[in-house]
Amino acid sequence: MAEVPQDAAPAVDLGAVSLIIEALLLAADGPLSMDQLVRFVGVEFNLGKRELREALAQVDARFSGTASELKEVAGGWRVQVRPEYAEWVGRLWQEKPPKYSRALLETLALIVYRQPITRGEIEDVRGVAVSSNILRTLSERGWIRELGHKDVPGRPALFGTTSQFLDDFNLKTLDQLPDLPDVKDLEQLEAALAKLGAGATAAALPRAGDEETDSDEESDTGPDADEAPADVVLH
Repeated sequence: MAEVPQDAAPAVDLGAVSLIIEALLLAADGPLSMDQLVRFVGVEFNLGKRELREALAQVDARFSGTASELKEVAGGWRVQVRPEYAEWVGRLWQEKPPKYSRALLETLALIVYRQPITRGEIEDVRGVAVSSNILRTLSERGWIRELGHKDVPGRPALFGTTSQFLDDFNLKTLDQLPDLPDVKDLEQLEAALAKLGAGATAAALPRAGDEETDSDEESDTGPDADEAPADVVLH
């Protein structure tokens, strides 16, 4: 029987590693990417991405049947409250989250489904001028950014979504967005808004019964308040 060399590295207990990863996910301020897991854990235990994915699978299995889940989004992995318990967790926040106007949501839907898109192209579909406050609010929220400039006279800015948008809407990639052949009129825009709303956080969309406005002149958000996202992240 062959003897194991004395200097051979001992087998790593992936169960123990998965507990370490779970602790990191619970303590992290946001999703942890695979590169971060390699740096924080993989290097220490000489583990590659395949082994770390196996450890993540064990974390996922431990949350089976609980109110929490392991979710992979654009930024990596995070532990969050399952959507069906979001309403209960939302009661921890007494004030309502910021309410966004219909004008803002229409603008967001067009950027999501027709990116890269210019401000003028958004206005062509909506039939009204886009308020600078809308673009600023979406930018400050971290949902949109300038991708470049269109090669036409005036070189207008081209807008697209960010990885923060994907994280907040519980998506890993844009490919996971509900299919919509083309957003070119207000009827299709209605469909886009409905599909976006299905995956949005509580802070993103107005609550049932809240008043909405189509005006691009009005404020796009309500008073500042602590936010309770629908998919609440555990820290």
